[in-house]
Amino acid sequence: MPDAAPASRSRLRLRVSPAAEAHVRAGHPWVYESSLRAQNREGSAGELAVIYDRRDRFLAIGLFDPDSPLRVRVLHQGTPVTLDDAWWGERLDTALLRRAPLFGPDTDGYRVVNGESDGFPGLVVDRYGTALVVKLYTAAWFPHLPRMQALLAERFGDFSVVLRLSRNIQDRARQEGLFDGQLLAGHVGNGTVVFHETGLAFEAEVVRGQKTGFFLDQRENRRRVEKHARGRRVLNAFSFSGGFSLYAARGGAAYVVSLDISAHALASAERNYALNSRLAAPHETVQADVFDWLAGTDREFDLVVLDPPSLARREAERAGAVRAYGKLAADGISRLARGGILMSASCSAHVSAEEFWDAVRDAATRSGRVWRELSTSQHAPDHHASFPEAQYLKAIFVQFD
Repeated sequence: MPDAAPASRSRLRLRVSPAAEAHVRAGHPWVYESSLRAQNREGSAGELAVIYDRRDRFLAIGLFDPDSPLRVRVLHQGTPVTLDDAWWGERLDTALLRRAPLFGPDTDGYRVVNGESDGFPGLVVDRYGTALVVKLYTAAWFPHLPRMQALLAERFGDFSVVLRLSRNIQDRARQEGLFDGQLLAGHVGNGTVVFHETGLAFEAEVVRGQKTGFFLDQRENRRRVEKHARGRRVLNAFSFSGGFSLYAARGGAAYVVSLDISAHALASAERNYALNSRLAAPHETVQADVFDWLAGTDREFDLVVLDPPSLARREAERAGAVRAYGKLAADGISRLARGGILMSASCSAHVSAEEFWDAVRDAATRSGRVWRELSTSQHAPDHHASFPEAQYLKAIFVQFD
């Protein structure tokens, strides 16, 4: 059975709607507040809640969060289990074994735990060299953080550990003595660490940077860009810290332009370029709004990379985002020389892969140019998505005559 509740407090027991029961039984990891039909008492953040089916049989157990509309994040469903240290350790080891064949000695930056898809709903762990970044998306993890730290310490020795927190839980975290960017173990100097990805060196701003310090999820698309870059004039729009730029340079680009509205991001791109002295392609940085710059420039490129931040942070923004992706693709296509390649990506979870790909395909058709689709892609293997809501990343490569 699940862990025993304290003698002074009964186990938190829940019942859910028939639809939610079916979803949980099928392996979906979320139960929303609107799906709850019965609850034996109030619960606290991080408490283990047991969900029973309509016949009063064990259905699942998960982390309870009374302040979130996503009320339970399911840890286990099926037959009862004891969620002890051995159970947690085995789950973490499964995630580590999944990554073991993916990376060689030239890569020490990757996702170690990918939230729900690795059985740790609401928690991710990224590795950057000898630093780990633990990011929490729910206050339900606060009581379990010491256990997670201990499990990681057993497997990663004296690695530094940084805590990052989703913006919506930072106020609650302060009540627990936790804060975003908190150092849980070791040290990280000025807040940045250097790691390697397929032999290229990058800095990650693990204490205050976006996400956990770097966009690890685009590694496979960066490798694809590298293969297309030889001899090409490359524009990396929404360049952030220059990930695609460095790969294009290593792939033999004639020159690379990193375009971003953030001076801070461009300075990071320049530092990353300097970390890799073997890169010979000239590298130019341009600070500007990408939409305005593409619409106003007359410069021509042979490879254009479009990797914007999310354009739809909520479902109500989906239709507008689809139009924006189409407009962005059209502007990128207009800057391509004959034989040029467009790589366009989206990280908007509310826009499906097919919707996004079709927006780019439609822009290609409306350009009046002859084009062919080279490839499409979605999640990297260390960012695998085990349920529909976890699917956010997609990209498409298109070549124009």
